[in-house]
Amino acid sequence: MQQTMQPFDEGFVTALAPELILVVGLFTLMIAPNMGDGKFRLPMTQIRLPYLFGGRRGKLDSDPRLPGLFASFFFVVAFFTALLSFVNGMTTTAIVTEDGTTLLKVDEFSRIFELIFYGALALASIASINRMPATSRNDRSNAGLYNNRRQVDFYILLITCGLGMSVVALAQDLFLLFIGLELASFSTYVLVSFMKESKEGTEAGMKYFIVGSVASGVGLYGLSLLYTWSGSLQFEALHNAFIESGMEPLPLVALSMLLVGFGFKVSAAPFHFAAPDAYAGATSPVAGVLATASKAMGVVGLLRILIIVASPEATDGAAVWLVALGVLAAVTMTWGNLAALGSTNPKRMLAYSSVAHAGYMLAAITAIGALNWEPANITESKNAALAVVTALVFHLVVLVCFKLGAFLVLSLLESEQGGHTLESLGGLAKRDPMLAVTMFIFMMSLAGVPPLSGFVSKLLVVMGIVKAALIESSVNGSISFGDLHWVWWLALLMVINSAISVFYYLRVGLVMFFHEPEEGRQGPLPKGRSVRFAIVACLVMTVFFGVGANVLISLCESAANALIGAW
Repeated sequence: MQQTMQPFDEGFVTALAPELILVVGLFTLMIAPNMGDGKFRLPMTQIRLPYLFGGRRGKLDSDPRLPGLFASFFFVVAFFTALLSFVNGMTTTAIVTEDGTTLLKVDEFSRIFELIFYGALALASIASINRMPATSRNDRSNAGLYNNRRQVDFYILLITCGLGMSVVALAQDLFLLFIGLELASFSTYVLVSFMKESKEGTEAGMKYFIVGSVASGVGLYGLSLLYTWSGSLQFEALHNAFIESGMEPLPLVALSMLLVGFGFKVSAAPFHFAAPDAYAGATSPVAGVLATASKAMGVVGLLRILIIVASPEATDGAAVWLVALGVLAAVTMTWGNLAALGSTNPKRMLAYSSVAHAGYMLAAITAIGALNWEPANITESKNAALAVVTALVFHLVVLVCFKLGAFLVLSLLESEQGGHTLESLGGLAKRDPMLAVTMFIFMMSLAGVPPLSGFVSKLLVVMGIVKAALIESSVNGSISFGDLHWVWWLALLMVINSAISVFYYLRVGLVMFFHEPEEGRQGPLPKGRSVRFAIVACLVMTVFFGVGANVLISLCESAANALIGAW
């Protein structure tokens, strides 16, 4: 069932409730920390009236943890509001202008990506309550006031990032998608360099901003070429234009430029070279957001452009981007794992691991481009595409659990000025046995070891790619190795790369359980209750979505059907 409405029609608030909750949270963060007993004097009188801003703050609103608590609350509420859409039965809602142009679309596909965004940002927000520098409310020195002011700035940036990601998930117009992408990107640029007291944070922010700006500029130029060519940036209009034009040079050049912009967001090689520095210089919760939510945002853009706009169906058979994306996937997953082998910084290692995971996801999208969309094969091809997109969405959901969880463990080590070398993990099993076991589970899930959720996600992706490679042979009634599409080799390469990755993930376990702690780090780790709560949440979901994946797979399948079924 689909309903169409204009902005501020009845039902508009219900459809965009998660985004409106974040807007309320944004204004709350701007207002609440500035409340006090400030008064103003009526002209020509001695009468002073309170206006609740400025002056001396009260005991509650001067608490430096308040911004983090507010932001975490609104992220959690937005998350469960989006989740209720699936529980209560999802109604597809299109937000259109007066002339019928579709701006936003709320369906299962956009909602599940909102869950990814809000879930990752909520966990990062909760973990940062203990991570950001803050002083006592009684500290009225310049340094104290500065640190407490930064609390507000940090969480405002997090919420702004969440709003930008939401626009990317909902957008049905390429320009609107680009606006959401840049809103989130500018927030992440500042978040990466937020700890400007450290040389690494400043350098990381500058590199990430420069490379990201160049990638965005190239993507924007490609967007302008598409508009010049078709006269519209609506996904449906661009799709129809591709069907009518076929292989014209201008849209292909524009498409390649757009791939540069989204290749940077997913950290695909060779657009990844700022990612390791950004992950290493940012705080661990922010690095976790880059590795999960930001990557999912880039995948949304790739799926909208490659699967909807320049779909294989629109170009009579194999997609025009098939070979280029296949090569990019192979290079990305291989380079990411090889680079991680030689990394001695845990955050850089996880950054290169994130590059490898981007290669796995690009391989899945490539498999969709290889499908045969002739009328006789349309049903089988749609089923195969549905399986691949389901696997891809499932992988992005569970990646939030174990990848972000690993970064949060490193965040605890950062609290004692550690986490920047593998040696800082030494003896963690002696210092905090439960934390070491948790980190090892995250590593094994990243490696794809059963029965954890990382194994299920990789298995689904490999099975989806193989199904796409077999689809044409099965239609012809026989299957032979020579008839397999070459994307089958991407599935094999993914399995080989997963085996390679086991080495550097196991190396983390070796250091934690068999090495001695560094000098000066023999004592227990900082308590950090909010960080530990977020780590436990990640651990529970990592295990649960491995042994009880059926519920999540069904949600991901409904999301994939919303994308593929509308195609």
